[in-house]
Order: sequence, then C-alpha cells, then structure tokens
Amino acid sequence: MNDFQAIADRVEIEALRGEFTDAAMMRDRPRLASLFTPDGALRMPNIPVEQVGREEIRAGGERLQSQWDFFVQTTHPGTILLDGDTATGRAYIQELARTLDGRQGVNYAVYHDRYQRTEEGWKFAERTYEVRYLDTSPLAGTAPHAARGSGTNPADATATPAPAASFTEPASAERLERVAAALRANGFAAEILDDAAEARARIKDLVPEGAGVLTGASETLRLSGIDEDINAGGRYDAIRPRVLAIDRATGADEIRRLVAGPDFVVNSVAAVTETGSLVLASGSGSQLPANAGGAAHAVWIVGAQKVVPDLSTALRRIEEHALPLENARAQAVYGMPSAVNRLLILNAEPRPGRGTVLLLREAIGY
Repeated sequence: MNDFQAIADRVEIEALRGEFTDAAMMRDRPRLASLFTPDGALRMPNIPVEQVGREEIRAGGERLQSQWDFFVQTTHPGTILLDGDTATGRAYIQELARTLDGRQGVNYAVYHDRYQRTEEGWKFAERTYEVRYLDTSPLAGTAPHAARGSGTNPADATATPAPAASFTEPASAERLERVAAALRANGFAAEILDDAAEARARIKDLVPEGAGVLTGASETLRLSGIDEDINAGGRYDAIRPRVLAIDRATGADEIRRLVAGPDFVVNSVAAVTETGSLVLASGSGSQLPANAGGAAHAVWIVGAQKVVPDLSTALRRIEEHALPLENARAQAVYGMPSAVNRLLILNAEPRPGRGTVLLLREAIGY
C-alpha cells in the first residue's frame, strides 16, 4: 500500500466515524445501519445491547432513540491502524442525554472499532462501546422545544424537526412495512390495506354481528363511513347512540361504565411510530380506557400520513397538526375549543389477539 492510499483510507475511516455521529444525532437509523457491513455488530455492554446485522442495528437504534428527550454526542479522533483491507481503531466520545422517563447524565466513552474495506467503501465490522466516566447528576439545561410550554415531553433538540408537510404526506410502502413489522413484534396484529373502503369491509370480518361496539370520535371513522356503519347500520349493539340518549347530569356513572368496557372499541390514533407504538390524544379522556385495555378487543384504522419516526415526533404531530384541526372542528360543532388533556401511548399489546391495527396506504383523517 502506498502512502497516498494510506492517507485516503484514514480520511475515509475518519469520515465514517463522523457519519455515525451525524446519523445518531439526526435520528437517521437506516443511514446509521448502512455504515456497517451486512454482518457488522454494535455492542454496548453497559446497556446491555448486542446487535448483529444491519436490520438489528436499525431496529435497536429506533427503540433506543424513541426514549430520548434529547441527546448530544461529540466524537473526537482516535487511533487508526491499517492492515490491508481491514483496520482497527478507537474513537473517543462525549455524550449528554436525558430520556423521556427522566434518566439523564453526562458520560465519556471509547468506541473500539474494527473496519472493513468493501465495494461501498470502508464500513464498520464491529463497534464496541466502553464507558469510562458517567455522571448522572441532574442536567440544568433543556431542549429548546421545551420552551413552548406545551406540558408534554419536548422533542429531541438535536434532531432535525419533521417539516409540517410530512404530517400530511402518506408514508412509503417501505415505511408501512417497517411499522407493521414493529407493531407485530410488540404484540399487535397489523394489516396493510389499500384504502378506507377496504378497511370498512375488513371491519365486518373482525367485529362479529351483535357485538357491543364503541367508536371513538374520529374523523377517519367518519370519512370512511365506518362510524355510520357501526352506529346507524343496525348490525351491532352500538354504544355511542346509547350514551347520547342518557342524561349526562343524572347518568354520568352509567355512561362511564358503558364506554369503559365494551366488547370492541373501533378508533383511529393521532400517530403511529416506526418503533411500533400507538399514540392517542383526548380532551375528556372518556374514550381512552376502552383503548387502553378496557375493551375486550380493539381495532385501530390508521391513515398512512400518521406514521412518524418516534414518540417525540408523535407529540409534535399532535400539537402542531392534529390539535389545530380538531380545535377548528370543535369550535364549529360544540362552540368551544379542544385541548390535549389526556394522552395514551400503547407501546405493546400484552394480550395476544386483542388489538388489530389496519394501516392504510392512503391518507385519511387528521
């Protein structure tokens, strides 16, 4: 190997390490996974995590990053030892982070690396993370998004915010497949359907005639015709018409019992994450118990535009996109504004067969 080739290899490996940090900071999991060889490994014994292969590295990164309130990583150059088409090296890391459940701290660490020359350039064959110093004292700072005063967890300050247009554009076929796989891994049944008409027909297969069914206050259900099918079609024991017929001043307890534990709840969600979580928002919270587990079975119909990368983006989607639209509807129908007073996050379904998500290839609802 001549000196010029050695210099080029060192520059490319250093760029590879920088690309890793940038992909982590920007929450670009597919790009981060692509920096490894197909059988490459990422090992973090302190967590503990051991991911082998690009798909495990991508999925593991999604699970980890979905927990972040904010995360900052700085990489400092270390050694690189070349040996033909392979190399070894170390990179020195400083990080500060806070997760959505309040864990936080500053740490200094070392990545022990093995590199491999491929047709696509230099890639990581293995990265092993070793923590050298950890300080879990409370962090005094905040992510800039926290200043909005929303009362929800702020988005990751290091991530590029999803543009508003992304909250209305249907997800690609690849993203829908990824979401469906994540949902199934989390215990939900998940199906990908072409459109609302197909979902409307599928509901008749999933919900048996005569079942007690509660529908959520959902534009997706209204626009698809599913709300009318359930509440006015005569096929089911529809809960919502019964609730509307009860005097709210004298029958509050009866209403509460009716909506909390139906046979089925049919609803939509405000967002679904690529890590397989469902996020629902409500002003009163009345429909959330059935969705959370009170209903024996649940079916959620989700338009393709509701796919988001993670929980932080899901909360942004609710505040910046769904709430203004729902607020306008509430003002027109009820003469009063809406609000996000209750949030429900379903990270997994512990009862096999209870929850079914119908992911649509089209955009519908908020």
